[in-house]
Amino acid sequence: MTVNTPLCFRGKKILAPMVRVGTLPMRLLALDYGADIVYCEELIDIKMLQCKRVINEVLETVDFVAPNERVVFRTCERERERVVFQMGSADAERALAVAKLVESDVAGIDINMGCPKEYSTKASMGAALLSDPDKIESILTTLVKGICKPVTCKIRILPSVEDTVNLVKRIEKTGIAAIAVHGRKKEERPQHPVHCDVIKAISEAVSIPVIANGGSHDFIKEYADIETFEKATAASSVMIARAAMWNPSIFRKDGFCPLKDVMQDYIKYAVRYDNHYTNTKYCLCQMLREQLETTQGKKLHAAQSTQEICEVFEMGDFYEEITAIFEAKKTSLETKTQDEDEQMEDPDVIKMAVRFDKREYPPQITPKMYLLEWCRKEKHPQPVYETVQRPLDRLFCSVVTVADQKYRSSLWDKSKKLAEQAAAIVCLRTLGVPEGKLCEGENHLITKRKREDQESLISRDHGEDLAEPSHKKANFIEETSDMTVPKM
Repeated sequence: MTVNTPLCFRGKKILAPMVRVGTLPMRLLALDYGADIVYCEELIDIKMLQCKRVINEVLETVDFVAPNERVVFRTCERERERVVFQMGSADAERALAVAKLVESDVAGIDINMGCPKEYSTKASMGAALLSDPDKIESILTTLVKGICKPVTCKIRILPSVEDTVNLVKRIEKTGIAAIAVHGRKKEERPQHPVHCDVIKAISEAVSIPVIANGGSHDFIKEYADIETFEKATAASSVMIARAAMWNPSIFRKDGFCPLKDVMQDYIKYAVRYDNHYTNTKYCLCQMLREQLETTQGKKLHAAQSTQEICEVFEMGDFYEEITAIFEAKKTSLETKTQDEDEQMEDPDVIKMAVRFDKREYPPQITPKMYLLEWCRKEKHPQPVYETVQRPLDRLFCSVVTVADQKYRSSLWDKSKKLAEQAAAIVCLRTLGVPEGKLCEGENHLITKRKREDQESLISRDHGEDLAEPSHKKANFIEETSDMTVPKM
C-alpha cells in the first residue's frame, strides 16, 4: 500500500519510547520544545486488542480504553501527524490488528525489538525477537503491506557487527521506513558505553534512515551534543531517551529552560489531559533526580492526587480553574446528550428505570436466563439484545426485542452485561413473568438445575454420557452475547 502522509525520518530529533514516561503530556511537551517526532511508550498488542476507541469530548482526545475503564493510550489532534505508536508484539496478525485499530490516529507504527526487560522477552517480544529473524520479517512485512502509515522498528545491536549489519539488511528488505538502533547489546545497561561504531556501520550499510539511540549517558548533555552524536554514528536522525526524561527542553535550540518552568509546563499538560497522578508523579520525580531529598521532593513523593501534586508546585489555583472548566463542559455535553436522547427516543420502546443488582438473585441465576426460558416455553424466537455505549461517559444502554416488542431501562449502566440484564428485567416485569429474585420464593431454574445435576450423577453411575444440560446451554448463549474481546 502507498503511504498517505509519509513521515520523514531524516534530520529529525526524536523523543524515544519510554515506559511510564512517553504518555501524552511528555510527548506534547517535547513537541513544544522542538522535537520533530515523538514515540509513545511500548504498548502490548494483546492489551491493545481488548481496548475500545472512544472519542473523549471533554478532553478533546481519542482514548483507547481497556475493559476495566483504564485509558491505555490517549492521543490528540496536536500530535496526530508526529506521534509514532510503538507496540510490543511477537505475532504478525496481532500486530496488524493493533495497527489497524490505531492507524487513523497516529503518524506511524513501530515494533519494539530492543527492550531487554524480562516482562517483554519472556513473551518472545522486545530483544527476544533479535534471535528470530524469520518472525521479525513476518511481522514487519505484514505491517508494511497491511497499513497505509510508515512502519519502523527499534533494535539493539547483536554480539558481532557483521551479524547486526546482516540483520538490518534483512529488515530493510521488508520495506520499513526507518530503523532505530540502540547502540548497546541486550545485556548492556546505560552505564556501559554506547557503540557508536556499530551504529555507524549500520548507517553506511543500508539506504533507509537510521535513527541513533543510546547517547544520553556518553554524549548528549545539551542541545549541541545531539549533532555530535549524529555525526559520530553517521545516522540520519537522533532519538533521545533519558536526557529528554530528565529535562525535555533538551530539544530546545536556545538551550535548557529552568527546570521549575519545565515541570510546571509538564503539570499543565498532565492536568489538561487528565493524566493519572501516579504517572505524573513518576515523571516529575525523574526530572527532580538529585533534588528528590529536598522539601519539595519529599512533598511530591507524598502526594496522592493530581491536586496535591499541583499544590506542591504552587499550582493549586490552576488545577481548580481547569477542573471547573471540565465540569462545566461535561455538564453542557450531558445536557446536550439528554436532549438528543429525548429527540431520538423511540415511542415504541417500553421503558422503566431499573438496574440489575446481582445480590438480589441466587448465584448464577439472572433475568436474562429467565427471559430466555420464557421465550422457549412460549415458542418465541430467542431474545435479541442491541447495546450501545455513550461516548461522553462510556455508559451502556441495551434494548431487548422479544416477540417484536422492544424493552429497555431508562438508566445507563457501567457495563454491557448490566445494561442487558436491566433490559431483560424491564421485559419480564412488563410481561408479569418472574425474574428469579430471591424474594420471589421457590426458584424453578434452581430446582431444574438440581434435578438435572442429579440426573447427570445417576447417568454417570450407570456409565452413560448424556448431552450437555440445557442450563449450561443457556449459560453459553448468555456469555457469548457479552463477549467483545477480538479473537487472538
